[in-house]
Amino acid sequence: MPLARSHIRETAEAYLARHPDERESLAGLLSLLDGAADPASRATLPGHVTCSAAVIDREQRVLHIGHKVTGLLLAPGGHVEDDRTRAAALREVCEETGIRPGDLCLTPQFLGAPIDIDVHDIDASPSKGEPAHRHYDFRYVFYLAGEEPPTIVLQDEEVSCAQWLPQPEVTSPTLRAKLLAARLDGRPEPVNASAVIHDGAGRYLLHLRDHKPGVISQSGAFALLGGGRTHDDQSLESTLLRELAEEVPDLRLEDLKPYAVEAATSIDGLSVPVRVFAGRWRGNPDRLALHEGVLLRWFAPDELDRLRLSPATRDLILRHAAENPPDNGPDAAPPVWDGGSRTVLNGIGVHLHLEDAEGRVLLGLRHPDSKYAGDTWHYLAGRCEQESALTCLVREAWEEAGLVIDPADVELAHVVHVVDAPGSLPLMQLVFRARRWEGTPEIREPDKCLTWQWWPRHELPDRIVSYTRTAITAISEGRAYSQLGW
Repeated sequence: MPLARSHIRETAEAYLARHPDERESLAGLLSLLDGAADPASRATLPGHVTCSAAVIDREQRVLHIGHKVTGLLLAPGGHVEDDRTRAAALREVCEETGIRPGDLCLTPQFLGAPIDIDVHDIDASPSKGEPAHRHYDFRYVFYLAGEEPPTIVLQDEEVSCAQWLPQPEVTSPTLRAKLLAARLDGRPEPVNASAVIHDGAGRYLLHLRDHKPGVISQSGAFALLGGGRTHDDQSLESTLLRELAEEVPDLRLEDLKPYAVEAATSIDGLSVPVRVFAGRWRGNPDRLALHEGVLLRWFAPDELDRLRLSPATRDLILRHAAENPPDNGPDAAPPVWDGGSRTVLNGIGVHLHLEDAEGRVLLGLRHPDSKYAGDTWHYLAGRCEQESALTCLVREAWEEAGLVIDPADVELAHVVHVVDAPGSLPLMQLVFRARRWEGTPEIREPDKCLTWQWWPRHELPDRIVSYTRTAITAISEGRAYSQLGW
């Protein structure tokens, strides 16, 4: 079955749920979808699917182009290639008029759904070897994202002119009727909602998204929680609450209020106005069930430059932090107990022990200017902050080397209790072994690590952190604990 068939059928059925009176007129399309041929291929006859776009400016006018072959004045459109129907309509606008995806945005009335599915006959074209056939045209509507229309650059081979027509003069009767009924004013409104979540003490909760390029917006990056509006959402606040319930069911925000409207970019390049809410939460993200993405973690504003994070999100958080200084009251943050004069705090370090198919261990050469162990080989490692050790491990693996690790695939392999020098802070160094991971080690923090290399366990480099050598040896011998410097 062709890749596009299920998507086209789903889109058509959702459209017919809104326009049940058109089912009879679209019987040919439904029959096409029941057949064996690719419904989106122009070679499928006697009819196939096409896509077009109604672009509306601030004066509520609709963009039309003149087709050189037919002499008709129509909305930009054409055949589906390897893209989905909405993406095909967007691509045709870009190719025929030079308008970029970022110049356009979705309408709050239709979001990503077609405004119309039209059926029209196409005359035979002997020059192309095409007989008379039928187009089932999926029509999408976009607003201009900016105040002024962008410069039109016509596709000379097929397009003769471009005109902005008032909606009552739209040349397609079915499109004209639906546009007038929808009362589209051409003024963009937010169609997504997200949340700046803070703890009142200067930390911000960020969500590491799954690494699925072309499928998830801001793939593999830290982002705010939130998502796109659906036709069932009564408001953008209900959009946000629904998205939070889907992503993190147990997260309950305090003092949720609208904060700002920001512009983001969709997977297909459209401008996306986002209503940003601000809310407070003071819990431990490690205790939340996360149904989408990789992890949740608190960050202070001065840590944001270390993250893969969109500049717009970074600026938004910094602005919120400047406008909302930390609450230094008694409830601002949980107290830190040192246990009295006889209790000594121990730092927690987290380390990743990876072995390839040949039993070699992954080590990184630290930058010569590194504050710790410069120009020395070491595990992929990090200091545990206000987070669980496993969360720290997953985060550091992604931030330092671009590796995606499921906590379920991790086991504690060894513990080294270290005192580097008399009187210094004791360190409990936890070494975790990952049985599986995704990705190939890459340099993502060049100021810390110069290269990654797989080393045979019995041929380790001379310049290696002492407790790293100790841990590798102990793991190979099956020992769970060692100590140095005591």
